[in-house]
Amino acid sequence: MTNEVKYDENQIQVLEGLEAVRKRPGMYIGSISERGLHHLVYEIVDNSVDEALAGYCTEINIEILPDNIITVKDNGRGIPLGIHHKMHIPAVEVVYTILHAGGKFGGGGYKVSGGLHGVGASVVNALSERVDIEVSNGEGLFSISFERGKKVVELHKIAEQKQRGTKVTFRPDREIFEVTEFNVETLSQRFREMAFLNKGLKITLDDRREEDSEKIVFHYEGGLISFVEYLNKAKEAIHTNVIYFETTQNNVEVEVALQYTTAYSENISSFVNNINTIEGGTHLDGFKRGLTKVFNDYGRKFNIIKEKDSNLQGEDIREGITAIISVRIIDPQFEGQTKTKLGNSQVTGIVSSTMVDKISSFLEENPAIAKAILEKTLSASRAREAARKARELVRRKSVLESTTLPGKLADCQEKDASKCEVYLVEGDSAGGSAKQGRDRKFQAILPLWGKMINVEKTRADKIYNNEKLSPVIIALGAGIGNDFNVEKLRYHKIILMADADVDGSHIRTLLLTFFFRYMRPLVDNGNIYIAQPPLFKLAKKGIKDIYCYNEHDLEKTLKELALKGITKESLNMQRYKGLGEMNSEQLWETTMNPETRTLLRVELEDAAMADQVFSVLMGENVEPRRQFIEANAKYVKNLDI
Repeated sequence: MTNEVKYDENQIQVLEGLEAVRKRPGMYIGSISERGLHHLVYEIVDNSVDEALAGYCTEINIEILPDNIITVKDNGRGIPLGIHHKMHIPAVEVVYTILHAGGKFGGGGYKVSGGLHGVGASVVNALSERVDIEVSNGEGLFSISFERGKKVVELHKIAEQKQRGTKVTFRPDREIFEVTEFNVETLSQRFREMAFLNKGLKITLDDRREEDSEKIVFHYEGGLISFVEYLNKAKEAIHTNVIYFETTQNNVEVEVALQYTTAYSENISSFVNNINTIEGGTHLDGFKRGLTKVFNDYGRKFNIIKEKDSNLQGEDIREGITAIISVRIIDPQFEGQTKTKLGNSQVTGIVSSTMVDKISSFLEENPAIAKAILEKTLSASRAREAARKARELVRRKSVLESTTLPGKLADCQEKDASKCEVYLVEGDSAGGSAKQGRDRKFQAILPLWGKMINVEKTRADKIYNNEKLSPVIIALGAGIGNDFNVEKLRYHKIILMADADVDGSHIRTLLLTFFFRYMRPLVDNGNIYIAQPPLFKLAKKGIKDIYCYNEHDLEKTLKELALKGITKESLNMQRYKGLGEMNSEQLWETTMNPETRTLLRVELEDAAMADQVFSVLMGENVEPRRQFIEANAKYVKNLDI
């Protein structure tokens, strides 16, 4: 018999002030993992960037201090300090303690802005152990402080000062976040993008946690032109100069930069008021519509597209393009909660007509470039037709052999795809162990052998019948490219399991490149995982074998064992060279058992930057790859040769 708990009006809780944020932080910043941690920095920096958008800020300085304390300083107008007419407290206190409060709701403080919900500063305050704010308003330097969202030091003047600006120092709450270690590369990607989008804005990132760290400066006078050049540095451009234009129509500012390369994939990123609209929207629709029209019109006019031929498709015209579309709107309307898809209907026509006008002028003035681009699009059209025929052949085979899955695939018994997972395993040896060790009910195993095709250097028509990739395509069952249908996916967890050596890393990279280029929804939806097999096994008579997954794990385990009187010398320590060294029981226990395994989920923070990295690692140009390896070699701790 259970004790009945009385449920009445006294059980209804009202969370006041910032308590709601501390109670449910994921609702406001997405997660309490590393992603949510970095989101705090973005919220404060975005406020400074909005000052730049308004024309008042030219420099933003971010410091990572020891103990992972963050300082963000700008030379904008400074947060208002006067007493708020409704709340009867200083405006800076309103901004940092009351949700949905700020200068971005039509009060005239900002014409355009990225931060539209007014929760950024207050959420950072709620989720920080301490926040110190210093504001220079031209009449002096003032300070106010908070701890876990509650004011601990009243607003007061601390010095005479003529210049203006805001400095925010905060320490994320260790009671809230799973991790509190900031990643410089993660922050750098975001700040680099912000600097590209705001021509002339100077953003510096100074990691002061170590003595030998260097200050990184992001400052691009070329703006979007520099952005496209950066993304294309590992690609071969068809035309040297980036095509660029900016215009304003009906209070909508449109800025576009694009360049064609010899690559086979398109890389288009769209932004609204500096927000990365990863799902696109009306501005992206207008870009695509205008681009398709202008090239078909030009091709017809100069008889490059013959009268008997059908029009080029949009995907033909976008092959090899790198483009950035940035619009600034007074009142952007976003679809959904995530602010990733623009819904303002009038923007489509504005961007489309602007594209037709500006790009047609460029093509008329540069006939040689126009011809080179159109020849590429015609080649893409022919390849698309060849791919269509190959696709239909694969479909016919699938209809005739509907029950035939790849011969090496050991399928699972469960038919509900949401409960199923497939391991793509490097090598027949490891595949055999995985088949013996798996849980047959929900785990499928597909062994892979040899190096597969590098899709970065290959058109789609060469992929369908590739003997290394076709088993993966058929096993997953969702098609590829424009025909990919995530609803037909046979396994909702796709786990890459390869050796922790150079060859294993290469195979993982080849597979990830394939998924990114031809099964992109798998990356966007978080269906892809990377298995984490152990690197070390510690054995000693009388104790159970201990597995360590990295050097840090090993060091920690050895210290814990030393406290129990077990020395390193008394242990039999094995460093695994590959999956094949483990028997089926060991592989299950360490890498496949959902209760004990560790999986890394492949997530996409920034499509444009991801595209650039794939181009560097897998593209034709050797020099950018060499530079990337030299720059990142210092992070490699174990290298099997």
